[in-house]
Amino acid sequence: MCGIIGYVGGREVVPVLIDGLRRLEYRGYDSAGIAVAEGKELRIWRSSGKIANLDVHVNGKGGGSTCGLGHTRWATHGRPSEENAHPHRDCSGTIVVVHNGIVENYVALKHALAAQGHTFRTETDTEVIAHTIEKYYRGDLAAACRLAVAELEGVYCFAALSSAGDGGAIVAARNGPPLVLGVGNGENFVSSDVAAILPYTKQVIFLDDGEMAVVRRSELSITTIGGEAVNREPQTLRWDPVMVEKGGYKHFMLKEIHEQPMAIRETCYGRVSLDTGEVFLRDTGLDASVMKDIRGVALVACGTSWHAALVGKFYLEQIARIPCEVDYASEYRYRAPLTGPHILTVVITQSGETADTLAALREARERGSRVIAICNVEGSVAVRESSGALLTHAGPEIGVASTKAFTSQLAALYLLAHFLGQQKGTIAPAESLAGLTELARIPHKVETVLQRSRVVEELARKFFRSSDFLYIARGINYPVALEGALKLKEISYIHAEGYPAGEMKHGPIALIDEEMPVVVIGTNRMLASKTASNMQEVKTRGGILITVTTDDATDAVSDHVVRLPPTGDLLSPILAVVPLQLLAYHIALLRGCDVDQPRNLAKSVTVE
Repeated sequence: MCGIIGYVGGREVVPVLIDGLRRLEYRGYDSAGIAVAEGKELRIWRSSGKIANLDVHVNGKGGGSTCGLGHTRWATHGRPSEENAHPHRDCSGTIVVVHNGIVENYVALKHALAAQGHTFRTETDTEVIAHTIEKYYRGDLAAACRLAVAELEGVYCFAALSSAGDGGAIVAARNGPPLVLGVGNGENFVSSDVAAILPYTKQVIFLDDGEMAVVRRSELSITTIGGEAVNREPQTLRWDPVMVEKGGYKHFMLKEIHEQPMAIRETCYGRVSLDTGEVFLRDTGLDASVMKDIRGVALVACGTSWHAALVGKFYLEQIARIPCEVDYASEYRYRAPLTGPHILTVVITQSGETADTLAALREARERGSRVIAICNVEGSVAVRESSGALLTHAGPEIGVASTKAFTSQLAALYLLAHFLGQQKGTIAPAESLAGLTELARIPHKVETVLQRSRVVEELARKFFRSSDFLYIARGINYPVALEGALKLKEISYIHAEGYPAGEMKHGPIALIDEEMPVVVIGTNRMLASKTASNMQEVKTRGGILITVTTDDATDAVSDHVVRLPPTGDLLSPILAVVPLQLLAYHIALLRGCDVDQPRNLAKSVTVE
């Protein structure tokens, strides 16, 4: 959840660190800091709040330094403050550490170190790492880090820098949260996220759990924590640095909403023959010989990805005719899931680094299930630890509130359902061809929805002062109601709930009055009459009806209508969610909220 950036090379390090921290802002943070090596001295600047505050503290200092570390902190142990901001130093001031994650045994370590004469300055668990490294330091930072790691419990990653003996080298270790090395020409990087280093290099190496790296200007080496050499060649990322800039949009979220047609196209590109209707998903490792023994699918995810999984259940059961369960990743391993070789587990994650999803992945794998990952980040832990992967190719998603990741996940799940149906022989070729041909039209239809965004902006102006929203739908669009409510909650801080429309009489109808906007996703033609009946129940109680629909059947009862291009019921969620994303965005904007970095949230939840 926090952000790490480290640099060793020939450039002035302070601008590199500050630039890297700005590119990590989307992950969420409450304080920031940098440390640079100047000869035999370490200089540290820290501040609470935004990186702009840190910039004021630094104020052009550190100009001669070419090696350093930076960090954005999201408080776990210790209140958000300049004192608790990273980097943290040891007693002697010769070692600094930046850290993501949680050291679970830090209290015991802190007491033991204090008894040995160590003095602590902060409330954080991170400071314990610096002091533990100091305890073992004898001029070899990597050796001291290796011994220190043996004492740490929990999930964490850290990067350490010393001014004594090892000046010009960064040591990084990983046990849980992500770390990536950037390989440059006469310069090298370490970061928690590729976004921070993309402007400088596309050559990267992802560290695995239990690995450590020593990063110098002209070389880097990787070992296990135990000291065994690890040989891993860099891989080349296809992301362009321009892809992580705002590109003229006011916010990353708005840019990413408008990138959805491209993200869907890229997810489908090269995977479908529109001549035969055949789907090609070679990287999943699934074929007819594997699928003959698969009797069910388990979809496991968190947050927005869980909503995608709920839609995916409809795809898998209606297209592939295979039983499907959907689990919250945070709950999956606590219910002793009945899985094994007969169940295909599909984990869905934008980042591939979400702690709960990775834990669920490992639980399923240990119980004998074949696991594949639907993921947006090539080389992420979820991709590396799965038997196969279905990459979404949506490009970097910077806004905390997920948008293009969701719709590209839906496209990927739709492809997967057709693929599994073809492998198991449960879908006719002509039917598959018709469904995939309509999928190919969806990006253009999303563009059409985006061109009608003025209608949504007008709705935002009418309702941005509302204190509550209700979202209702039936069938495959019920997860879209959940997603629409989540988006509004995340970035505008308005209380919003999503419900199946048929459940209104079981409680939510008590909330409806003349002040309550009720958003109805009414694109399901099979359940149109039942949805219309639910809308009438809202109208009878004075509720304000905002209808997202493809036709005019409910215009008479609706107070406001957002019209979508027509498509089949199964693909309607991809279109229906777009105006809900825009509604949340424009309401948040009118309320003066921080759209890209909403309070208390982080982009990638890398600890439990």
